[in-house]
Amino acid sequence: MRYRKLGNSELNLSEIGLGTWAIGGGDWGMGWGNQSENDSKAAIIEALEEGVNWIDTAHAYGFGIAEEVIGKVLSDWKGAVIIATKCGVLPKAGNVPERFISPATIREEVEGSLKRLRVDAIDLYQIHWPTPLENLHESWQALIELKEEGKVITIGVCNCYLDELDALGDSELITSNQPMYSMLERTIENAVIPWCEKNKVGLLAYSPMQSGLLTGKVSNEWFQGLPSNDWRKHKTEHPVVSPLHSKEGFAKFLAFQDSLITIAAMEGRSVGQLAVAWVLRRKEISSAIVGARKKAKSKKFVQSAKNLLQKLKLQPSSKLLQIINHKFNARRNKKRNIR
Repeated sequence: MRYRKLGNSELNLSEIGLGTWAIGGGDWGMGWGNQSENDSKAAIIEALEEGVNWIDTAHAYGFGIAEEVIGKVLSDWKGAVIIATKCGVLPKAGNVPERFISPATIREEVEGSLKRLRVDAIDLYQIHWPTPLENLHESWQALIELKEEGKVITIGVCNCYLDELDALGDSELITSNQPMYSMLERTIENAVIPWCEKNKVGLLAYSPMQSGLLTGKVSNEWFQGLPSNDWRKHKTEHPVVSPLHSKEGFAKFLAFQDSLITIAAMEGRSVGQLAVAWVLRRKEISSAIVGARKKAKSKKFVQSAKNLLQKLKLQPSSKLLQIINHKFNARRNKKRNIR
């Protein structure tokens, strides 16, 4: 496993971080279906054994479920693990997530996260969504205070573009920005990546496999087989999965997927591994967050992504870039409805 420095901090992260969005289960509006705690624990342990040294989570993921599972694993794990969690998504009636930040709610959330994770301080604490925008500056000041108090070690944000990043103030205090970045979601390339590089803010890319769409496994049978409490099934207007909810969009996506399968096969890898390596080709990306719900998935990505990354040559005229830019018309407009 190779490691990259996170922005202006002293944290060195494995190029692949373990994502725990799906570990939150299926009962909170943006879940991925029912999840076994034993499967979750096994996936976490395997990732750590394979050299992954950091875990991405959030209060929102099952509203505490993912953090609780991580805390149980860490209580028995002997090695050092970097934990990144988030605030700013709260449960409404029926466990429906609502984006909201304020100094008061942030303080309440951090205390809950510390307890569930069973740690004295959180390595990286991030604002999940900058909503409402008018509360962003004072909420960021609350994170600075938490850092000064020793409850968190470093602080950052997620899903922030230039307006939000500028609103935070002193960029020297921003350790990280965690945006969505994949072959199909490249908005950050135009302005966010240059801004973060200039200001020494680390970039943590989430959903490099586009929430499962860039795995090479999408088919009508796969889609119909998703459980009813999987957000990809019931969030029909969500920009990530909306192409799958129309006949034309689905056919277009399958054609794009066929091209990726061909390219991945030439390297002896899966489409998912190709997608992760594509994200990590950018030196500005500190780490790509890969979710795992069961044992074996983490090991597969860790062992192969580094080899594929060395082989992946992406010049402007490369076949892979041509497919991404032209055959599927990769999204370049800002979208803010992810998780």
